[in-house]
Amino acid sequence: MKSSTAYYVFDANVVISAMLMEDSVPGQALVAACETWQLLLSRSILTELNDVLRRPRLEKYLHEKERMHFLTSVVHVAHVIETSESITACRDPKDNKYLELALSGQAACIVTGDRDLLALNPFRGIPILTPKRFLDTF
Repeated sequence: MKSSTAYYVFDANVVISAMLMEDSVPGQALVAACETWQLLLSRSILTELNDVLRRPRLEKYLHEKERMHFLTSVVHVAHVIETSESITACRDPKDNKYLELALSGQAACIVTGDRDLLALNPFRGIPILTPKRFLDTF
C-alpha cells in the first residue's frame, strides 16, 4: 500500500477509552491523529472492538444503539485492510493482530497502553507508543 496518507493503528482499548472519555489522554490522542492521519483497521480488530463494547461492565455506559453508531462511525473514518503477513512476535498472541495490521498497512505508529506491545517498541521500524507519548511526539 503506497500512498501519501499516513496511517496509524490504535488498539481497541485505547479507541474505546477515547470514546468513553473524550477529554482523556486516549481521547486527545485519537482526535489529534484523526486531524492529520487515517486510522487503519482489520476485520479481526473490528471484531475485537465489537466484543469489548459488548462486555457487561460497559452496558451501563453504552446502549446497543450507541455501540452500533460508534462501530459504524469507526468503519466510515477508517481504512479497513486485509493483513498480508502472520506475526508471532508478541508474548500475548492476541496482540499479534496489531503488529500484522501495522506492517500490512505500513503504519507510521501503533498507539497502545498494552505492555506486551510496548515491550516490542519499535517493531520492525514502527514505533509503538502510549497515548501520552504519541501526543508528546506528534
